[in-house]
Amino acid sequence: MTQPPLPDWAEGLAMARPVMGSGVLYRDAAGAVLLVKPSYKAGWDLPGGIVEPGESPLEAVRREVVEELGVALRVGRLLEVDWAPDDVIGDKLLWVFDGGVLDHAQLAALRVDGEELLAVAVHPPARLGDVCPPRLATRIRTAITALAGFGAVYAEHGTPVVAAQG
Repeated sequence: MTQPPLPDWAEGLAMARPVMGSGVLYRDAAGAVLLVKPSYKAGWDLPGGIVEPGESPLEAVRREVVEELGVALRVGRLLEVDWAPDDVIGDKLLWVFDGGVLDHAQLAALRVDGEELLAVAVHPPARLGDVCPPRLATRIRTAITALAGFGAVYAEHGTPVVAAQG
């Protein structure tokens, strides 16, 4: 499915039509973060991927988890929405959901295809800056902080933004 054309009233308007990505934050019992190693870019990443046209961010991450890890795992509440445009793709909205804590058996059952993804492993939060691009490490730390709250966090480039009142 492709993006539908803009309605007549929107012709000529400057309007964002961002690329959306959706990821999930899984942890082990010690609080280490589950990351995947893509073959097509540097660094480790959260399980997830691009939201396809007509697909919700939640549907996308559920689909991606099965495709990437070979199993259907729980995807819980929204932790973070991050506005993270870049020079190549342009406007991006990235959604991070809580996957909860995986036990030893669940971690042992994870499989990657060896083509799109090369590996899956858990990494302590303190090491995220060593294995992830800086903006992703910041985004993951923001999502971890959001675990203690009751609502989702709005972020820009991974950093939480507090809107001014009034």
